[in-house]
Amino acid sequence: MRGGRDVLVFAADLNKESAPISIGYVDILPISDQLSNLKGNALDLILETPGGSGEAAEDIVRILRGRYSDLAVIIPGWGKSAGTIMAMAADEILMGPASALGPIDAQLVWKEKRFSVDALLEGMRKIKKEVQDTGILNKAYIPILQGISPGELQSAQNALDFAIKLVTQWLAQYKFKSWQRHSSTGQPVTEEEKLARANEIAAQLCDHKRWMTHGRSIKLDDLRAMRLLIKDYSEEPEVADAINRYYALLQMTFSSNLYKLYETSSSQIYKYLMPLVPPPQQQVSPDIVELEIQCNKCRSQFKVQANLGKKQALKQGCLPFPPDNKLRCPNCGVEHDLSDARRQLEAQTKKRVV
Repeated sequence: MRGGRDVLVFAADLNKESAPISIGYVDILPISDQLSNLKGNALDLILETPGGSGEAAEDIVRILRGRYSDLAVIIPGWGKSAGTIMAMAADEILMGPASALGPIDAQLVWKEKRFSVDALLEGMRKIKKEVQDTGILNKAYIPILQGISPGELQSAQNALDFAIKLVTQWLAQYKFKSWQRHSSTGQPVTEEEKLARANEIAAQLCDHKRWMTHGRSIKLDDLRAMRLLIKDYSEEPEVADAINRYYALLQMTFSSNLYKLYETSSSQIYKYLMPLVPPPQQQVSPDIVELEIQCNKCRSQFKVQANLGKKQALKQGCLPFPPDNKLRCPNCGVEHDLSDARRQLEAQTKKRVV
């Protein structure tokens, strides 16, 4: 896409909210697998995500930064929440007029409701101040205070501090590493000044009072107003055309039951919302099931033999059921997850697939 640079796509279908589209630890293995196919020194990460686990995002970034000294994050659509945290670890961030990052304020699930940690802590501060000013605790606050322990409040504060600390560290270390002189004065930039600017930006990204909702879009102009250097790829016609064409193809791909993908120029790993494998088409013996499978990418068809309870000789024309549930299409090499097929077979037959 940009000459001489590796490309890795980590994308989820934002419209499939019932699927596990958030960033999580399950993404680490496929990302590592795809990186093993790349050989260059610089990486363009195309990111499309609603967010997810900040801790998992941290681990993914450590893998990427351990492999590449030059990392650019391209956001053609949305890179919200933990996706924004990941973007802050890049040397270069590329966005277009339609692109959006999101607030990094930590979220808390309490009594099956999700809300901002920052809003919770601010509410607690207001209750505390009211009690200090009046000497009276409003009875309406009692059910709230009874439902939250000091330990939970500290955990909430830790989650908020974690996001700010991580973004501050990464901005100073990576995004600002080439910031050597102040544009206004020409004076050298100190490490303390880099950290101060990074902390200021992190605090703004985490400010629930400013953004008001966790799903709010932070656009290119918003980031530039924070004095964060963002590259508008729409100003480079060839780059913009390549990104926009790929993003259109990505959205077309997501019109299927695909909900998440990890892709390089030569290899892909897809995850599907519905089980890839249909019910067994042929049961050869009580201990062998043959599954008819069609690859969702190249549409080639092949058979997979599942042995139930004990190992059996592999029948001619069949592929063995993979022990780790990861099956690569023999035609195009795309990896498919057969975990659902294993669970379905074992539930139906009451035997283990071996």
